[in-house]
Amino acid sequence: MSRARIRLAIAVLASALAIGTLPAAAHAAPTHSTTAPTPTPTSAGRYQQAETMRQIPLQGAVNVRDLGGYRTWTGGQVRQGLVYRSDALGKLTPADTTALSGLGLKKVVDFRIPMEVQYDGADRLPAGLTATSRPVSDLGLYGTLLGAISSGDPATQEQMLGGGRAEAYMRDIYRTFVTGPENRAQFATTLREIADGGQGPLLFHCTSGKDRTGWMSYVLLRALSVPEDAATRDYLASNTFRAAYDAQVRAALKQSGRMQNPDLLIPLQEVRQDYLDAATAQMAADYGSFYGYLTDGLGLDLRTLAKLQTKLVR
Repeated sequence: MSRARIRLAIAVLASALAIGTLPAAAHAAPTHSTTAPTPTPTSAGRYQQAETMRQIPLQGAVNVRDLGGYRTWTGGQVRQGLVYRSDALGKLTPADTTALSGLGLKKVVDFRIPMEVQYDGADRLPAGLTATSRPVSDLGLYGTLLGAISSGDPATQEQMLGGGRAEAYMRDIYRTFVTGPENRAQFATTLREIADGGQGPLLFHCTSGKDRTGWMSYVLLRALSVPEDAATRDYLASNTFRAAYDAQVRAALKQSGRMQNPDLLIPLQEVRQDYLDAATAQMAADYGSFYGYLTDGLGLDLRTLAKLQTKLVR
């Protein structure tokens, strides 16, 4: 295969990952409301005000959200404007960076591995802001997809991704969020920075803003005493925010002839309850409880956990 064809295959791979390699004009700015209502827990009859998920509508990223607004078991509410979650920011338009500057961000944390950054591009951020690289392992998923997409062979793609193999791969990745010492260190460092009273608004992201970012968001919300079902809804909401764009990616791959069955990518594009369950089951097996994961797994002391509550819950 020529060098040019290899680079083309890599670009196609990036699209398969829903990283955002389609031209900006190929997907319009979101037209839905920036707030998406979510059900309010009612088991104890304590929450009357509806919670919302506040999306930041951009042209070059589709899963940018403020993690504030959720109610806690203690009767508080997570403050808005302090922590944001996102997909990759390498395709932002000038208008997007202007909108991002309005958030007053002081730090951006990038969980992508170097290969992802190399082929998808570094973040495009407002002047004076540079992303902090804090890679979390994908267990070689990017390379696996490179092989599948660049082969252009339906049989090879089915062998690599079909028959439940893609789903199994995702569950394995989620388990390493808990078992991998380096991964735990990256999440723990980010939580400590969020807890720092001197740290201004912070955004963390990965490629699609759904797996590494989804786990980080789930852990943060639960550490703030947000009920587990609400933290899970925030995790699963990536499917709603990414659905239209991910469908475009699959359609483009089919139209190009590089995948006869692009639906093989759906398990990799989506978040699923059983992926999250794989991580939480591993957490229970290794540390006994969520609190054990925070203290023993991530090494967070009680002072740090208290600082998180003080800073982020009102």
